[in-house]
Amino acid sequence: MKLVNIHKLSFILLLIMIGFQSAKAQTWTLQQCIDTAQIHNKNLQMSRNNMAIGEQREKEAKANLIPKVTANADYKYFTNLPYQLLPLNALNPSAPEGEFRAAQFGVPHNINANLQLTMPLYNPQVYGAIQTTKIASELTDLQYQKTEEQIYFEISNLYYNAQILHHQLAFIDSNLINAERLLNNMQLLNEQLLAKGTDVSKVKLQVSQLTTQKETIKSKYEQVLNALKFAMGISIEQNLQIEPNIQYQNTNEYTTSSTLDIRIIKTQNRLLLSELNTLNKLRYLPSLNLVGMYGTTGFGYNGQPASFLDFYPIGFAGVQLSYPLFNGTVTLRKISQKTLELRNNEIQFGILTEQNNMQVENAKLQREVAKKTVETTTEQIKLAQTIYEQTVLQQKQGTASLTDVLLADNALREAQQTYLSAVIDYLKADLELKKLTGNISIIK
Repeated sequence: MKLVNIHKLSFILLLIMIGFQSAKAQTWTLQQCIDTAQIHNKNLQMSRNNMAIGEQREKEAKANLIPKVTANADYKYFTNLPYQLLPLNALNPSAPEGEFRAAQFGVPHNINANLQLTMPLYNPQVYGAIQTTKIASELTDLQYQKTEEQIYFEISNLYYNAQILHHQLAFIDSNLINAERLLNNMQLLNEQLLAKGTDVSKVKLQVSQLTTQKETIKSKYEQVLNALKFAMGISIEQNLQIEPNIQYQNTNEYTTSSTLDIRIIKTQNRLLLSELNTLNKLRYLPSLNLVGMYGTTGFGYNGQPASFLDFYPIGFAGVQLSYPLFNGTVTLRKISQKTLELRNNEIQFGILTEQNNMQVENAKLQREVAKKTVETTTEQIKLAQTIYEQTVLQQKQGTASLTDVLLADNALREAQQTYLSAVIDYLKADLELKKLTGNISIIK
């Protein structure tokens, strides 16, 4: 049986196929995918809208310091004029004290029209709301950055998964070419009565298994690409090719800085403190408003002996002081709630800090294990390739069986798969470590 080093030949064919596919579709790098998501990802668009909402709320709070002017008008027709009790001695000094007479005053037609102005000079609720909405806007900005980080993390993981599936397909294609050529040779040898029928069946089984495995991985590859397109915010129908070369390199240790989760918790703490401070001020501090009014009042009569409608101006300016004395302990209950929320926030901060420290150590361990696995499997691939070539040569010389060739081929494929998995595990662990140490923003 004439066998050649079909692994090397198949890799050349794969490179030609990859080059042909690249000519048909644009190849997207990881950074291009992330940059596209910055524009088209729906979650980021919603986060930007939330930032705009936060800015509007801050402006709304500040707008409460602007004077408010309202226009008022009313008309009243009295079917029965209001009564007043007049003391009799007011008109007749000789009348006894304590006796009154009912008398109707006014005219049936009353018209009022005025402009009222109100401007807060000091209002603890208004100034507290301004401070609170300012902190809330900062929190919204941090949440936007958190969404960016999540998108970066999600797209990177999907991209890495697509890369490993792409290489798995390349290896399977290479192994399938090997198996099909081996099958042709075994069928030829079987026709010459130099190989058993069971040997042919074994190779047929291997070809069938590789074909099934290829279809399964191809389906997974398409699913991952669809998920990547969705995360990027582009159409599922758009053609997308990833960069097949995995960028693996040893990295240094990262300087630990405050993560977005920690910064969000701290900002939430400031927000709760601001709300609590506002509630305490509402309990003890008064509100002072500048008030003013200018308008006219009209009185009309349409009876005998003569009808009339006369208007008289009215206006005033002053200040209004409002001091809370008792509101049924409503404010006190709100203060108690905010105090408990503040305690929960402090507990959550402690939990998050400890959890982050634990996850950093785990990520370091995972990255170190993956790094050692990459180094080990690199040597294993070289060894498995050498064993495979020697076994093929021995099989040609009649000193090795078909089973030995198949076992050597399987060992080579397993080494290739282990290497790819280790590289991706290293990249994912490194990405996780960047996030946990607050360094993802540096690589955006």
